[in-house]
Amino acid sequence: MEFDHIHFYVENAMESRDWFIEKLGFKAIASQTTQHTHKEIINRGRVYFALSSPITSENFVADFLRTHPPGVGDVAFRVRDLNSVVAKAAANGAEVLQPIQQDLQGLKWAKISGWGDISHTLVEKIDDAQILHPTSQLPTDIVTIDHVVLNVAEDNLQSALDWYHQILEFQPQQSFEIQTDKSALRSQVMVDPDGGVKFPINEPASANSQVQEFLDANHGAGIQHIALRTENILEVIGDLRSRGLGFLRVPATYYSQLQKKALGYLPEVDWQKVQDYQILVDWEEMRPEAMLLQIFTKPIFPQPTVFFEFIERRVAWVNGKQMQAQGFGEGNFQALFEAVEREQMKRSSLGKN
Repeated sequence: MEFDHIHFYVENAMESRDWFIEKLGFKAIASQTTQHTHKEIINRGRVYFALSSPITSENFVADFLRTHPPGVGDVAFRVRDLNSVVAKAAANGAEVLQPIQQDLQGLKWAKISGWGDISHTLVEKIDDAQILHPTSQLPTDIVTIDHVVLNVAEDNLQSALDWYHQILEFQPQQSFEIQTDKSALRSQVMVDPDGGVKFPINEPASANSQVQEFLDANHGAGIQHIALRTENILEVIGDLRSRGLGFLRVPATYYSQLQKKALGYLPEVDWQKVQDYQILVDWEEMRPEAMLLQIFTKPIFPQPTVFFEFIERRVAWVNGKQMQAQGFGEGNFQALFEAVEREQMKRSSLGKN
């Protein structure tokens, strides 16, 4: 199983399309208008987003927006055997929102319910030549969706984990607990054992947690962020910053400490850009050259809900084998958590006590 695309439900699909083009460097590749909705399809590299807005009040987008602010309504997965996946999901309690359909080109898909009000479109894996509009990759392109993060209400984490295990056969991987003197959260990473899907699920562990702030603003569970992987994060972030995209700020102390630890592992030319662009860096002691570089945007909608992460997983040779950076930047969790808290304090949603 792999990520296929992300579907945003918004108030005005064309305005959102223009924002993604201006701020994120996406390209408009298709549009579709039905009696009830308008959809724009955009891409950068091999990452595809759909943006849908309601025309009438009687459709799934309007239903979503009556409860939630604009955000991610559907996370689509590409699967090898659609019939089998849908049958297992339905047998284990998922609602089939759209039965299996097939177009004239042979593309097959269906839609099932997800956690809360999100859904999952399932697309049968076919030759790349048939998938949407494949494009050649440029050095600055975004390569793929690395992971997608779901926030759920307090005490719902285990139920959500069980649900995704039963419905889509995801398996647990790392788990984390992060806290400061102001707030805390718990997180469990779920993965598809045979593919490229990484799906962390968070729950708040304090009343004023950043996860709780999301849940309050989103009026319930939902997708918190989408991580986009690139093979050249310095070029990508240079481009995005020139477009005016806003990112979380990292304190100077992070880089003074990082420079001592990363000495000799990060080339000098990269080091200066890492600091200038406010990129976070992490690595494992056993393979420090396989660095993980990441950065997080500010929320992309007026509400403190959805944001993006950009991530590069560098490769190193260890004992004659190529090893790619794994994990989620665990060494940066505290710095990231505190950066988000500073933004919360600006919004006055985090108390001083």
